[in-house]
Amino acid sequence: MDACRRITRKSASNLALAFVLLPKDRRDAMAALYAFCREVDDVSDNEGRPANQRREQLAAWRADIKAACQQGHPQFEVNQELMPVIAQYRLPFELFDELIRGVEMDLDINRYPTWTDLELYCYRVASVVGLLSIEIFGYQQPGTKEYAVNLGKALQLTNILRDVRVDAERGRIYLPLSELEKFKVAPEEILQNRVSDNFRALAASVARQARTFYRQASATLPAADRRAMSTAELMGTVYWRLLRKIENSHFDVLAPKLIRLSKPRKLGLILRALVKQALGNTTSDYGQ
Repeated sequence: MDACRRITRKSASNLALAFVLLPKDRRDAMAALYAFCREVDDVSDNEGRPANQRREQLAAWRADIKAACQQGHPQFEVNQELMPVIAQYRLPFELFDELIRGVEMDLDINRYPTWTDLELYCYRVASVVGLLSIEIFGYQQPGTKEYAVNLGKALQLTNILRDVRVDAERGRIYLPLSELEKFKVAPEEILQNRVSDNFRALAASVARQARTFYRQASATLPAADRRAMSTAELMGTVYWRLLRKIENSHFDVLAPKLIRLSKPRKLGLILRALVKQALGNTTSDYGQ
């Protein structure tokens, strides 16, 4: 797992921080899954290469992860390390394929006309990761799959809100064009980082949609699987607090400085999650 651990440590992401709640074997398995997700996402985002080259690279990753899922001979080091995890937890190729379809969308699409279009993207790049993750976490009830889908969409919408300026600098607008039209915000305003009351109202509507998915995630997580989902629940808490911080900033997401949770704040949330886990407290800390 050397390559996967190295990639996970380097990322310093919120997701990787949550792995601390897992026993070592599952933590290593999640590091391998995360490394795969990180690698294919980096291929898609590498705008130093033409889109057709990135598409070819993603096709190579698709073929290689298929070999890993079929217990063949994958060539990429990350997939070699991921292969025993795939076998142990029975991770299906169809979900890896769907994830790659999601990152491929960034090669061709820089605007999303409707909520339906954006939800498909969120499902592929976030909910699918959740569906793979719950296989590693372990669950008993089929309803936990619905939970993973809802939580993934909530986290991705929070990411989209946080990264409006970063994405605009790359010519991308993930906020649905139907919402821009509804709130009378021209795409050029976002691309030029122009803040207005209309933009804040638009961002607030996206935040409300994210809140809906957080509430649905909490409501659809079966009681029998709440303890097993403690890592996912910590992720929900971290991103919920990030969403609250974005709201409290009056949606100042076009400013040069990215809105983040401080390291002490994240550590505090992790410690709280560890205490809750030890006490058997399985209530959600988000969506209220």
